[in-house]
Amino acid sequence: MLDKFDTLLADSKTRLLDHDEALHLAECSDTPALMSVASRIRDRGHRNVVSFSKKVFIPLTHLCRDVCHYCTFAQVPRKVKAPYLTPDEVLKIAQDGAAAGCKEALFTLGDKPELRYRAAREGLRDLGQESTLSYLRDMAELVLTETGMLPHLNPGLMNADDLAELRKVSISMGIMLESGSDRLLEKGMPHHGSPDKIPARRMETIRLAGEARIPFTSGLLIGIGETRRERIESLLMLREANHGYGHIQEIIIQNFRRKPETLMANAPEPDLNELLWTIAMARIIFGESMNIQAPPNLSPGVLEQIVDAGINDWGGVSPVTPDFVNPEAPWPHLTNLARETANAGKHLIERLAIYPAHAMSMEAWLDDDMQPLVRQHIDGEGFARMDIWLAGAVVDAPQSDLARVTAIAKSTPSADLGAVVERAVAGEALVAADVVRLMQARGDDFSLVCQAADRLRHEVAGDEVTYVVNRNINYTNVCYFKCQFCAFSKGKMSESLRGRPYDLSAEEIMRRTREAMDRGATEVCLQGGIHPEYTGQTYIDICRSVKQVAPDIHIHAFTPLEVWQGAKTLGKSVPEFLGELKEAGLGTLPGTAAEILDDEVRADLCPDKINTAQWLEVMEAAHEQGFNTTATIMFGHMESYRHVANHLLRVRELQARTGGFTEFVILPFIHMESPVYLKGNARKGPTFREAILIHAVARLVLHPHFRNIQASWTKLGHEGARACLNAGVNDLGGTLMNETITRAAGASHGQETSPEEMEAIIRSVGRIPVQRTTTYGRPSTLQVQRSFGAEPLADPVYTSAKRYERTRRAKRELERPGLVDSEERISGADIV
Repeated sequence: MLDKFDTLLADSKTRLLDHDEALHLAECSDTPALMSVASRIRDRGHRNVVSFSKKVFIPLTHLCRDVCHYCTFAQVPRKVKAPYLTPDEVLKIAQDGAAAGCKEALFTLGDKPELRYRAAREGLRDLGQESTLSYLRDMAELVLTETGMLPHLNPGLMNADDLAELRKVSISMGIMLESGSDRLLEKGMPHHGSPDKIPARRMETIRLAGEARIPFTSGLLIGIGETRRERIESLLMLREANHGYGHIQEIIIQNFRRKPETLMANAPEPDLNELLWTIAMARIIFGESMNIQAPPNLSPGVLEQIVDAGINDWGGVSPVTPDFVNPEAPWPHLTNLARETANAGKHLIERLAIYPAHAMSMEAWLDDDMQPLVRQHIDGEGFARMDIWLAGAVVDAPQSDLARVTAIAKSTPSADLGAVVERAVAGEALVAADVVRLMQARGDDFSLVCQAADRLRHEVAGDEVTYVVNRNINYTNVCYFKCQFCAFSKGKMSESLRGRPYDLSAEEIMRRTREAMDRGATEVCLQGGIHPEYTGQTYIDICRSVKQVAPDIHIHAFTPLEVWQGAKTLGKSVPEFLGELKEAGLGTLPGTAAEILDDEVRADLCPDKINTAQWLEVMEAAHEQGFNTTATIMFGHMESYRHVANHLLRVRELQARTGGFTEFVILPFIHMESPVYLKGNARKGPTFREAILIHAVARLVLHPHFRNIQASWTKLGHEGARACLNAGVNDLGGTLMNETITRAAGASHGQETSPEEMEAIIRSVGRIPVQRTTTYGRPSTLQVQRSFGAEPLADPVYTSAKRYERTRRAKRELERPGLVDSEERISGADIV
C-alpha cells in the first residue's frame, strides 16, 4: 500500500486517499517511510516555513461540567479562588500579552460549568451575565477593544446562535475532537461521565462552525486508550466535516501527558513513535494544504523529528502565560524554537490565530468589524507582520532581514525555488505561479533570491548606480477621480483629506523650472491630479511653459491617465494627442497610474481610473510614437502575490514587444493618510522583507528585457534604499527637490535627497555613483557641477483653487475610463 501511495505522489495532481485506503494504511507500521511521504507532501504546500502564533493564554474559568480523567485544567469550586476571572484580571493578562508583542488572545474555559455548579451560576449572576458564553463574548470584546489583541475562542460545545454571536468578537474558534470513538465514553475510559465529549455532539459543533463560516481548529489527543485505527477514523471524520466548508484551518496532534492527582496519573504515555506515526498519517490523509500542528512544549528534545513527520505549525507559544492545560510543560523560548526549527531545515514564522489562507480571503470568513483589525497585522501572504518597520516611516529596519540580504545561507534553500531562480537568470519567461513562489521566499530562500538578483544586476548593469537630478512639479492637487489610496488629491470632500486644493499658475511652474535648472536639474517631472477643468490643451500649455524658460530641460510628464483623459477631452486618439505633446516638448512619460495591473484589484482600489488594458494601450502607443516611459508598481495594500505576479508578467510582455520602458520602479504603499487604509480596507504597506524582496523578484522576472530596476528612497528611506542596492537594484531615481505626493500620504523621508547624499548611500555599499539623464545618458559637466552645493529652494507658491474647497462641481461632463462603466476587465484569471 505504501509503495502504491509513494507512486501516486509522483503525480503532480496527487489525490487524497479515499476512506478505505486510509483505513488500510492504519496497518502500516513503517513510521520512517510514512514520515518520508508526509514531509514531501508538507513541503509542496508549506515550503520551508513552520509557523507559530504569539499568544497570551486567558483561562476565563477552570470550572467545567465534564470530568475527563486526564485533565488538571478543570477544577471543582472549592479549589479555585473564584469561579471566573474578573474583567480587570482578564484585561491585565491581555495587556501584558500586548506589551510582549502577542497578537492572539486565547480564551480557554471549561464547558458550561453553570449546568453543574451552583458556584458558577452565582458567579455569573454577580457578573451580570446570563451564561459562560455571554461572559466570554463580553470579555473577548473587552480585550479586542482595549488592547487590539485578536481573540481565539475555545468554549466547548456551541449551537448556531452561540457561534454567530461569538463570531462577532473573534477571528477563529476551536474544539478538539480528541477522539471520534464512542468506546472512550464507557465506564473506566477517559471520557466516562463527560457529556460534552460525545463525539457526535462535538462533530455537530464543528459542522455548525462550517455553516457559520468560522475559521476553526480541531484535532486529536493521542494515547488515551484509542487504537491506531480509531485515530484514522477520527481524522477521516474531521476531513469529512471540512468537506464543502473548508473552515478547518489546522489539525492538532497532541500527545497525552499524565498528570498527578488525575485518574490517569499512572497511565502510559504514547511514545515518540506513536506521535510521529500519527502526525505523518494526518498529513497524508489531509494533504498538502492543511496545517498540521504539534505543540512544542509537549515534546522537548525531539522537535526536529516532529518537523520531519510532516507538521508545518507549532501552535500558540506564549512569552507571558503558562500552558494552563499542561502546566508541567513550559513553552520553549522563541529563540530556541527558531533554532530547533532551523536545525530541521525550516524557517520559523509568526502567524495570527487565523491562518494565512483564511486571512487572505477574510471577506468570506470574518465579521465585517474584524476584518480591518486583521489587515493591520498581516503581510501580502497572510502571515503576521513580525516587525515595526513601515514604508515611509522613520523606523529602523529589522536587523535580521537586513542581514539576510547578503548572508550566506545556513541551510539548503528550497529545491523548487532554486529551479525557478535558475530559469529566471537564464532569461526564460516565468508563469504566475513561479513569481508567487519567488515572493514567498523567507529565511534562506529570501537570501537566495536577493543574492541571485544582485549577481544578475552585476552581469547586466555592472557596479554603477545611477540617479537623476530632477524636480517634481505637482501642478495641481485637485482631482475628480476616486482612487482609494491617494492622500494627495483634493476635491473628494468625503475623504476628509488634509490640506487645501491648489492649481499652480504658469508663472509658478516656470519659476520652479528655472530654479531647478539653476540647481543642476536635467529633468522636471510633471504630475498632478486630474483637474475637472483641465483638457488636453492644458497639458500642452504646461509643456510649452516649461520649454519657454528652459529649452534644454527634459520634460518627464503625464501618466497614461492624463494622456487618456487629455485625448478624450480634445476628441483625439491617444496617438494623435501624444504627437501633439511631443511637439510641445514632452520627452518621456512616467509609468505611474499603474498601481496594480490587475482589474480584480483596480475594481476596489481605483475603479474609475483607466483599467489594465487601457494603461497598457497608452504605454504601447507612446512607445510606438518614439517615447520612452517608465513602468511602476504600487504594492502592499489590497493585492496578493498573485496580483503582483500578473503585474510583472504583463509589463514584461509589453517590454518584450516594444522595448520602450527605461526602468521598472517599485513604489511601496504609504498607508498613514491613505483613505483606503483609514477605512480599514488595506494593509499597512509591505513588510521590510517584502519591500526588499520585490526588487529582487523584479530583477529576476523582468530579465532580460529590463536593464534598470529602481528603488524609491521616498518610500524606503535611505536605509531601505541601501538594502535594495544589494538585492538587484541599480538606480535610485531622482533627487526630486519638491516631493509632495508621498509626504501627503504620511511619509517622513523628506522632500529631497541631494546628490551628496545619493552618492554617500551608493558608496556605502561599495558601488559607483553616476549622475544620469532621464534616458540614461550623461548630463553636461555644467549641470553636474551646479547640482553639488546647490542653494536651498525658495518657498514654493501655491495658487489656491478656492472653488474646490467646497463640494461645488464643474459643469462639464467628466471623462471616466476605468471599470465603473466597463465590462472589460483583466484579472488574475487571465494569467494564473
